[in-house]
Amino acid sequence: MRTWFITGASRGFGALIAGEALARGDAVVATARNPKTVIDRFGHHPNLLAVALDVNDEGQAKAAAKAAVDRFGRIDVLVNNAGFGLLGAVEEASASEIEAVYRTNVFGLLAVTRAVLPQMREQRSGHVLNISSIGGYVGFQGWGVYCSTKFAVEGISESMAIELKPLGIHVTTVEPGFFRTDFLDETSLTTSPLVIEDYRETSGAMREFAGTANHGQPGDPERLAKAIITLVDSPNPPLRMPFGSDTVAAIEAKNAQVAQELAAWRTLAVSTDFPVDTAAA
Repeated sequence: MRTWFITGASRGFGALIAGEALARGDAVVATARNPKTVIDRFGHHPNLLAVALDVNDEGQAKAAAKAAVDRFGRIDVLVNNAGFGLLGAVEEASASEIEAVYRTNVFGLLAVTRAVLPQMREQRSGHVLNISSIGGYVGFQGWGVYCSTKFAVEGISESMAIELKPLGIHVTTVEPGFFRTDFLDETSLTTSPLVIEDYRETSGAMREFAGTANHGQPGDPERLAKAIITLVDSPNPPLRMPFGSDTVAAIEAKNAQVAQELAAWRTLAVSTDFPVDTAAA
């Protein structure tokens, strides 16, 4: 039996992953700002501990990790799922909007991770799943600030994977594409009220798309939750795990574009090294 610690577990991916883990007999520490929302969804399950957690509160994160260990003795899987989106051109986003999305998506993830890692290090085992996005690998118009938070998550995860591998702890960034969740609802998405006409064809078009695409996305959230179980069961999980055909296509397109651009500019790229002294060699 594994013990899962899941942030943002009252709805969306977090709740679905929690449900799959409970169904297989695992223990789940399901955190939410209001733990009653977790109980309302799952009831009083013997393997479930609902804990209040605002990921922006580092003290609460440490208390939640302690409660998990006090109840179940260990933490095997951390799912950093809590987060929200910000839609609008980079110039349209206000300082307060940018700070808010970074507080949750980046600083909140770091606070929870730092609270849980001491237990995983003591165990010399564990798996950290950081919920990123295809927007953490490919930038999109209208999502610049949001994408930047997920790019940060990807960089943090890559470095952590190197640091934690000798300690028996795996790290995976989960990169969903468009899934039929509530991500495009007001409960999960902030839209910058400032609209600049010059961005009509780029971020403006994305605003219109987001308004019509909600609940028509191609990805099935329940299938993703089941796939997460398969991922965690793997003895050699990947650093990056994309989900959705749209994500795979976007990654392949970016990789090809980067390779093409590197080939075109390779000569200039390597021209900045000190000259090699061939005579001395």
